Amino acid sequence: MRVDFYHLQKWPLEWALPQLLDKVRQAGHKAVVVAGSQDRVESLSGVLWAHDPNSWLAHGTAKDGQAADQPIWLTDQIENPNESTILVLTDGMSASGLESYQRCLDLFDGSNPDALGSARERWSAARALGHELHYWQQTDRGGWEEKAQTF
Repeated sequence: MRVDFYHLQKWPLEWALPQLLDKVRQAGHKAVVVAGSQDRVESLSGVLWAHDPNSWLAHGTAKDGQAADQPIWLTDQIENPNESTILVLTDGMSASGLESYQRCLDLFDGSNPDALGSARERWSAARALGHELHYWQQTDRGGWEEKAQTF
């Protein structure tokens, strides 16, 4: 199982998440995005609707229903109602049972010392479980540069 850690340094989650989800969808994958609260789920849903007038990221939340039909499902629960292959963790969320996904993207705020410490703990736990790990840092232009990997 591959786990990618994305160290947000230049852009907040609200700017980076839509771009990563665009790539997930372009690759033909479905995703579950786990946020820290139901309010945060609804906030991220609004971000996905409004992020780019030339792009549309179809998604849903519990408020919308029909989870199985949604290519991107936003939730505050560890669940996979749309049979996603990609799990996206935000707000310091963690999950067990990662093996049911092809890949996990763990996005964390690098300007928050608590978030950084929590991400390090999740990295250590994933490493102890034998997951393939990749660490990405944002570049000055908002892109991603891989800084480390373990197999």
